[in-house]
Amino acid sequence: MEKEKIKVLIADDHSLFRKGLEQLLELEEDIEVVGEASNGKEVVEKTLQLNPDVILMDINMPVQNGIYAIKELKERGCQAKVIVLTVHDDREYLLEAVRIGASGYIMKDADVDHLLKAIRDVYRGETYIQPNLSGKLIKDFDKMSYHSVRKQFEQHNLTPREIEVLLLIADGKNNKEIANELYISEKTVKNHVSNIFKKPDVSDRTQAAIYVFKNHLK
Repeated sequence: MEKEKIKVLIADDHSLFRKGLEQLLELEEDIEVVGEASNGKEVVEKTLQLNPDVILMDINMPVQNGIYAIKELKERGCQAKVIVLTVHDDREYLLEAVRIGASGYIMKDADVDHLLKAIRDVYRGETYIQPNLSGKLIKDFDKMSYHSVRKQFEQHNLTPREIEVLLLIADGKNNKEIANELYISEKTVKNHVSNIFKKPDVSDRTQAAIYVFKNHLK
């Protein structure tokens, strides 16, 4: 039985870039490019028509930019996962894209391996931020307080201590730093981290930070 392929829609206003990316992706046995779009309005139309699994979305496009296209797709209830593929490494673009529902963010000059991993990760329901960009997201968490988010985490049955640990993870602190700040052992921190990753269904520290941001940072 033939393995089901990941259906990808490429959205970019440069034809040569779209064609080059299509040729690259078609070399992968588990990926199929089902269509192209040259502006944000066309992205929405093609998504409704072709039902892709993953959309590679440029930000700067005519008629309607990528950010507005993502918003419209979410408002229409489209289930396609969006990876922002852009030249912009600005923190504001990254934060806005994650806030409105993008599942991935990667630069156009990234290695092919990063792009392929991003496509496969978001297809599985994970979030992918290019590794050297994740720090831009985590910086926002030093403004968060335990009391401001405690009630919002109760739905995941996190204990008060796990909430404290999660916020410190999101602040970019390692286990040793968390242990020192909370006056507990590193082993205890590791146990809390293991429990946290099971409850919000995230698998690493960057995804934990993204999870907090997407659900609770206003």
